[in-house]
Amino acid sequence: MRWKNAFSIIFMLLVVGLLVFYWFIPFGEREFFSSGNSNFTIGNTSSGMQYYENMRFPSSEISYRIENCPLQKEEDMERGFDIIDNLTLLDFYPVSSEEEIFVTCTSKDRIEEGLFIAGEGGPVDVRQAGNFNVIFYGEILLIKDSQCSKPNVAIHELLHVLGFNHSENSNNIMYPISKCSQTIGDDIPQLLNELYSVQSYPDLSVANASAVMHGKYLDANFTVRNDGLKDSEKAMIKIYADDKQVKEFELEAIKIGYARVFTLSNLIIPQFNVEKIEFLVETDFNELSKENNNVLLEIRN
Repeated sequence: MRWKNAFSIIFMLLVVGLLVFYWFIPFGEREFFSSGNSNFTIGNTSSGMQYYENMRFPSSEISYRIENCPLQKEEDMERGFDIIDNLTLLDFYPVSSEEEIFVTCTSKDRIEEGLFIAGEGGPVDVRQAGNFNVIFYGEILLIKDSQCSKPNVAIHELLHVLGFNHSENSNNIMYPISKCSQTIGDDIPQLLNELYSVQSYPDLSVANASAVMHGKYLDANFTVRNDGLKDSEKAMIKIYADDKQVKEFELEAIKIGYARVFTLSNLIIPQFNVEKIEFLVETDFNELSKENNNVLLEIRN
């Protein structure tokens, strides 16, 4: 009987010891998730979300290339593309060259201000065109492996390439210090869908026009810009004096954000007492707007 009592006492002590160990000794990490607003701005305005206003690539179909990345980081980046793809109008696709987004990796740790840098990313080539700041090329460097169930580091750097700045909301994925509980929020996909709902058309406009008549001779200057989201095709420039065409010539294709300046000297105008001069760009392709394809100058009384 004594050995049974001793065994019972030992068993009870063992149970109590295990309970004490369970309650007071931690088993790994446990993360608690905030139920707060995870939007970029925390409020209702999109102001300041991007480095510049209305940043976007020319098209919603954006190419990428991943190079020199271990399998885990490559898979994280692919998942990051898929997640943004599924939330927005964007469609990312891989290419072997001439990519719009280049992704590479390194295994060397980087520390700034006492914090490990998980990755770097951003637009490299940006051109202002009309209402948009058009992104032509961006780069991503993945440094640390993501320890989260979602590839938060890859998503964070991808959103940088798409033009998004850091957020002051610690619940948002664009907060400068990464945590697994951070999410994208609603306002980032909403802004992306708004920006990319505009179709990828060119937008030729006539600006900086001036004209002077010397008897029957016209001297004129004007500029044709492409403020759209696609390189233009060839078009025609027509000049009218009092609704009568006096000259026509071909306009070469213009790249996004570029312009051509024209100077005409001693152009003979057949009619006398001209009251108005019009410069018109005539196109046979779709544009964001054709309302800005002409400028009308009238004589000052």
